[in-house]
Amino acid sequence: MGKAGSAESGLLFVGTLCSDPVFFAKSKEILQKIFGKILFASPPSPWDYSLYYKDELGWPIVRQFIFFKDLIDAGNLPAIKLKSNEIEERLSFNNRRGINLDPGYLTLAKVVLASTKNYSHRIYLGEGIYGEVTLIYQDNTFKPHLFTYRDFQDRGCIELFMSARAMLKKILDQR
Repeated sequence: MGKAGSAESGLLFVGTLCSDPVFFAKSKEILQKIFGKILFASPPSPWDYSLYYKDELGWPIVRQFIFFKDLIDAGNLPAIKLKSNEIEERLSFNNRRGINLDPGYLTLAKVVLASTKNYSHRIYLGEGIYGEVTLIYQDNTFKPHLFTYRDFQDRGCIELFMSARAMLKKILDQR
């Protein structure tokens, strides 16, 4: 019989979608106050995978990721998602979000996203939040699953997470 252990540590990241860089700057500042120093933020890249967010966020939409220095306990992901939802509300105007914030964590083996939406491939984590293994590390790279969002399947995104994985490995090796 296996014994229950503690939750895995991971590198916290927040994926952002917005059309106005002011919202990115404001959210980055708030996130840093809550989650600590930033390890790195990706450059903005065009996000044109669907028109789903166009009416709410404006157009054109850009994607950026923020990775934080301090490792998190994976069990804290629901609380982190709820906090990101509060930030989205704080940065809303005219009943529209100014930015979409999607937190998750990276380990050497996987990339996990938090969601408020249930679906067949998501696991309930508590507090109304679900977890989704979005990328798995296999054959020296990250690979998507059947339901992985298209932008996370792109080579550039996978390369970004591979770079973040290398940084995580250094952090873990220094412990």
